[in-house]
Amino acid sequence: MAVVLGRVIVYGGKGALGSACVSQFKSQNWWVGSIDMQPNEQADANMIVRPDSNWQQQQTEILTQVKDILKNEKVDGIICVAGGWAGGNAAHKDFVKNSDLMWKQSIWSSIIAASIAAEYLKEGGFLSLTGAKPALEGTPGMIGYGMAKAAVHQLTRSLAAKDSGLPSNSLVACILPVTLDTPMNRKWMPKADTSTWTPLEFVSNLFWKWSQNQDRPTNGSLLQLITKDNKTDLITA
Repeated sequence: MAVVLGRVIVYGGKGALGSACVSQFKSQNWWVGSIDMQPNEQADANMIVRPDSNWQQQQTEILTQVKDILKNEKVDGIICVAGGWAGGNAAHKDFVKNSDLMWKQSIWSSIIAASIAAEYLKEGGFLSLTGAKPALEGTPGMIGYGMAKAAVHQLTRSLAAKDSGLPSNSLVACILPVTLDTPMNRKWMPKADTSTWTPLEFVSNLFWKWSQNQDRPTNGSLLQLITKDNKTDLITA
């Protein structure tokens, strides 16, 4: 059996970015656990989210699975890339419905990821959350999305502060993409300028560097992913 060089959990491990992260770490002989509604066949272990469970039930069910799988082991990193998108202003017929969905997809997952980190992240490990650059300002055409992502930004700041409950010397950072280059985005926006879209490999490689203590940002950073002419820069918000 190959020697496990490290351990990482990817929350949202079946999505486009999550799958890229699973592949990245598996290629480096890391043990990878995936948390999602569907299993990722490439992962070493899968923790399944039941979407019909409420927030507390989801946390209990996921933490039980994490405990059963990790036993007394701890992980070097937790990457939360769960999420989704739904639009709508205050007059939209699905305003509350879409806002509720955004809250569940972004906030529930981020809070549960933080609770896993509090118990299972090694000292000096990293937790990455996923915000959004547009949520740094008003988002009138997608209010629920902007609100949920802004809350993730706030959560990042709180977790990075003293006495947050996370292990000592751990890193908490939040990526703020504009548009990720995913199959779904290409399907729904076929005429868009993809030279401004951030490649999934750039993001997964960023997490890999952090796992190796390379180019780690300041604790609590909100990192905008700005892509232009197929080149991506990290700009701290």
